[in-house]
Amino acid sequence: MARVHIKSPDEIDVLRESGRMLAQVFEQLDGFIAAGVSTMEINDWVEDYIINQLHARPASKGQYGYQYVLNSSINEVVCHGIPVTNRKLKSGDIVNIDITLEQAGYIADSSKMYMIGEVSPLAKRLVDSTYQAMWAGIRTVKPGATLGDIGHAIQQHAEKRGYAVVREYCGHGIGREMHEAPQVLHYGQSGQGLVLEEGMVFTIEPMINQGKAKVKQKNDGWTVVTRDKKLSAQWEHTIAVTAEGFEVLTLRHGEKD
Repeated sequence: MARVHIKSPDEIDVLRESGRMLAQVFEQLDGFIAAGVSTMEINDWVEDYIINQLHARPASKGQYGYQYVLNSSINEVVCHGIPVTNRKLKSGDIVNIDITLEQAGYIADSSKMYMIGEVSPLAKRLVDSTYQAMWAGIRTVKPGATLGDIGHAIQQHAEKRGYAVVREYCGHGIGREMHEAPQVLHYGQSGQGLVLEEGMVFTIEPMINQGKAKVKQKNDGWTVVTRDKKLSAQWEHTIAVTAEGFEVLTLRHGEKD
């Protein structure tokens, strides 16, 4: 198992600033995303804002050969949706926007669901339930808890509502590298897995499907969709383990930790 890097208080301070800046990106993006806007327009807007307004770096661009600054995953797309010019958002769509930001050498990672125009009650229920499932996992975080506690809380919340948890993709440690140890599964058994310690920093980012858990990757090598073509939703925050519990480093205004 790869070694988990415990962050110092100074490193947490830098990550906290990266997280604050990323939260600011989403807060500004709230006024831009709407029906009629293409996912490539969203990508270009975010790139310009991070570079020219925040003087930071979009950490996803160039990572693993990826050409864009975000993932835009619409409706049945589970994750890693590629921005394109010819896909404009329309009323009824749900879309996950997943963005990373690096400043002073440290990376924050977060994603948010947007509901465009008039969204069906079933789609809204999925989006809201996925958000609640993420928070159920976050609230288990404290020194002495385990990664299994996080996964169990998310899985229980989702499955009680009739949803399925995607198993192929997970949260991850983060800091100077976008993907560090440990892997943070969104399913599991309480009391099992790595014991959490103060100074650990990782993402919690459950992908919850309306139908079955099975997914497949499209021929573009990135886009992952549900096999049954039913809706999928995801939310993500970057979390630090504190002496008392947790701190959500990417917390946006209006959210409560």
